[in-house]
Parts: sequence; structure tokens; C-alpha cells
Amino acid sequence: MSGRRYPGRARASSPPGSPRPGAPLTTPTRRFKDDVFEQFARVGKALSSPKRLELLDVLCQGPRTVEALADQVSMSVANTSQHLQVLRAARLVESQREGTFVSYRVAGPEVCALYHQLRGLAEARLAEVEAISRDFLASRGALESVDGEELLRRALDGEVTVLDVRPPEEFAAAHLPGARSVPLAELERALAELPRDRAVVAYCRGPYCVLAIEAVARLRAHGFQAFRLEQGPLDWQVAGLPLVRAT
Repeated sequence: MSGRRYPGRARASSPPGSPRPGAPLTTPTRRFKDDVFEQFARVGKALSSPKRLELLDVLCQGPRTVEALADQVSMSVANTSQHLQVLRAARLVESQREGTFVSYRVAGPEVCALYHQLRGLAEARLAEVEAISRDFLASRGALESVDGEELLRRALDGEVTVLDVRPPEEFAAAHLPGARSVPLAELERALAELPRDRAVVAYCRGPYCVLAIEAVARLRAHGFQAFRLEQGPLDWQVAGLPLVRAT
């Protein structure tokens, strides 16, 4: 019969603040785990943008202004600033005002180490990375590269000319021993000063930097025996090879 109440059948009420039946218990241990992994996720979220990874790639070469970074990654200053704010909120980069400009730098060497490890993980697990790189390099005739440690020996022995074709600010921050700063934009003017009786090796930021690829193409067009060094200063640093740093 509807509407009739029966003794002992009333639904038991839970004390205020108690979890719903079937809901996971919130314990101090669970709260600790949730809180600490939430902080780890802040870093992961900051690294989840291709443009922010590219910004880190440039900043691992040395400090740069927002305007210079915008030019390097082909974005507007406004969009570049927004991406930098995300990296800054995750404590991956730091900023400093210099007059009317704001410059950024990585917050510490561990940031570049993390970026390098992330890049290596993608290379190891994603076949698309190798395929994209191979197709691009093949289209430029730039599949051939030289070994870093062998290059160091030959450079110190004066057997090759090593050109750093990055912007001068990056060369000043750190460069390979024996390298000469010849930014890509100045390469044509520097050709007359380069010896033709030895090979020329160009390098830039690393395996995904196209400055050295373009430099090698121009050098070969002018009759030089030119090669590309795939590794950049960050790769040398991780490998424990020497770098010349600004004092």
C-alpha cells in the first residue's frame, strides 16, 4: 500500500561531511598524492605546446628579449609573451626588465636537461620524428653530417674551419671550442675571409635547427667543401664535451 510507513525501514542518514556511499575515501595520504602530482602536471601542461617547446629550445642557447624570441619562433610579440607567461608560471623561465625591454632566461640548467630528455624520448618512441627530419634533410641534400668529438679534434688541430651560424648573442653565451661566429645573415660577406684549403663545418642549435643546413648549402654553392654538425651546444653540454662560455 502506498504511503504507509513501516518501523525500521527509514533510510539511515550519514553524518554531515561524510563521503557519499561508494565514493573514494579522502585520506591525508590521498590528498598528499593528489596535491604533489598536481604540481608535476603544472610542468607537463607548460610543455604541452609546440611553440613553448621551441621557445625553450631557443632559450637554452642563452637569454633573449621577447621581441627577439618572437622573431625566432615566427610569432607575434603578444602571442610570444603569452606563451612565456605560461612557462614562467610553471617556474621554467625567469624574466628581467632591461629598460623598455623584457628579457627571459631558463630558470636553471635542469630545465634544458628536461627539454633535451623530452626531445630524446620523442626521437626514441615516435617514428614520425625521424621520418619528418629525413624527408626535410633529403630535400635539402643535407643528410650527411659530421661527428662531434672527431670535429673537436680536427678543429683544435686546425684541420677544419668551424662556423657558428647562430645569432651573435647565442655565440656569446656558449659556443664550441675553436668556432668562429658568422651569423647566417653575414655569411656572404665572410666568404672571402674563409680559407679554401680546408673543409668548413657549420653548426647551430642542434639537429632541428635549419640555420646550419642553409649555411652549408650556401657554402657549397660557392665551391667550399662544407658539412653540417648535427649537435649544438646543448647536446655538447649533455654529453660532457667542453664549451666556451661568456665570463
